Amino acid sequence: MIGTTFSILGSLGMFLFGMKVMSEALQKLSGDRLRAMMRTMTSNRFAGLATGTAVTTLVQSSSASTVMVVSFVNAGLLTLTESIGLIMGANLGTTTTFWIISFAGYKFSVSSLALPIMGVGLPLLFSRKSMLKDSGEFLIGFGLLFLGLAFLKDAVPDIKGNPEVLQFITGFTGMGIWSVLIFCFFGVILTIIVQSSSVAGAITITMAAKGWIDYPTACAVILGENIGTTITANLAALTGNTAAKRAAAAHFVFNIIGVCWAIAIFALFTRFIDWLVPGDPLEAGHIPMHMAAFHTLFNVCNAALLIGFVPQLAKLVERLVKDKSVRSNDHVTYETGFIPRTGELNLAEAERDVERMGQITRELLTGFTDLFENAPADPEARVKELKELEKESDRRAIATTQYLLQCTSGRVSDQTMERVTGMLRVVAELEDICDCGYRLVALAARRHRKQRQLPDEALRQVRHFSSLVLQFMDFYSQRLSTGVAVADMETAYQLENQIDSFRKSLRKESMQRMRNSGDSIKAEMLYIDILNNMESIGNHSLNVLQALRHRE
Repeated sequence: MIGTTFSILGSLGMFLFGMKVMSEALQKLSGDRLRAMMRTMTSNRFAGLATGTAVTTLVQSSSASTVMVVSFVNAGLLTLTESIGLIMGANLGTTTTFWIISFAGYKFSVSSLALPIMGVGLPLLFSRKSMLKDSGEFLIGFGLLFLGLAFLKDAVPDIKGNPEVLQFITGFTGMGIWSVLIFCFFGVILTIIVQSSSVAGAITITMAAKGWIDYPTACAVILGENIGTTITANLAALTGNTAAKRAAAAHFVFNIIGVCWAIAIFALFTRFIDWLVPGDPLEAGHIPMHMAAFHTLFNVCNAALLIGFVPQLAKLVERLVKDKSVRSNDHVTYETGFIPRTGELNLAEAERDVERMGQITRELLTGFTDLFENAPADPEARVKELKELEKESDRRAIATTQYLLQCTSGRVSDQTMERVTGMLRVVAELEDICDCGYRLVALAARRHRKQRQLPDEALRQVRHFSSLVLQFMDFYSQRLSTGVAVADMETAYQLENQIDSFRKSLRKESMQRMRNSGDSIKAEMLYIDILNNMESIGNHSLNVLQALRHRE
């Protein structure tokens, strides 16, 4: 008995590891394209449904796609309504896993081809081309998945040799709706334990094929697995903002509604599947296909029934998850340790923080110009506000850097690694710009506190210099999300040269004024400090654009 238990656990481990390797390889092969799909293909609920289905089918993991949806909502890249369409699509996409397991694992034994498939993938692992290497990982994962499934089929003993198990399960059958609820609850617990609806589905199909559970019982377990799989998205949203929690709750509510109507017509629904799918579900060879058909038709019907009520579903979720009045610019708290790492897909939160840091750099410079030209009655209060902005940039820089490093600690493609490296440099440069911006604020406050008087010409020059630097800031801020073209770099070099030349000419004029009037030395030194910090911002701005260009 102990040996059988460990054999089953080992088989499940191989299956889960194969699924993980295959999913990660698919993410690396198409990560950027999937991120683009999730952002752009959400113009309406039907486009979102199609996108969610396609993404989940490609990565073969509803956990990865739903966690990505939650992170996109958390980062403000998707609205709650848009996310619901994607979540519906994720439920449809995960049905392909059932068909793959049912057909390739039971109808057609692909396990005999598992080792040759892995043999084809092995030499590709040593290729220098990332696409070939990732393809090799996919083949290895594919082979391990079905090898683990084959071992699981062999490890689970036939019910004929374990009649006591059948007697135990029979005790929970024959109670009508209560039996359905009991086995539905079992499916929920099973999926929460294994943290994968695919693994839970493989276990359920194997139990049914070995005669441990009959066809209706297996269908009830499948319904429970649809609820259990929502735990991943809810774990992902634990430390997220209100919008993220609502998106995760929408996933749960959507599946709960579906399970409720399916239980209400359970007997009729299972008989309809039996009529629709050829073969007798009492035979081990036919039950996996019946289960896959039940899983698919349930999710298709649920999406078809609720796709027209997305706005109402969003309102219901908003009532269930109250707004905690978190500020829109609060720092994103990144993923917890309870959810699977999907570094290829979940860069949206970091990108949102980078864009926010770009906004802070502008706010600090405009705060300086206002303070420099129009000192309020209490400048220290304004300085304190701007200091909080600078502290926010420090917090975002530290947390975003840690998150990006966490992403690269997993298995990511070379392209994603280069992208993350570029983002790390952008974060560092933006944080330096924020430091320069606050130093300018402190200089403006000192000017008014110490009553340093500058000639009108110098004041006009500071105003002009600030507008030139602000133009450069706006230029890179617009490209934090869109990317940098070759022509953009030519403009960037021109702006940086303008700033350097302007600073040199203004510095010469300041030195001349100091030689002509010794009384204004302290004011002129403050003026030169302002020029130097503005020129530093120009240098860092160019570095930001160079990093963005290399990230492409």
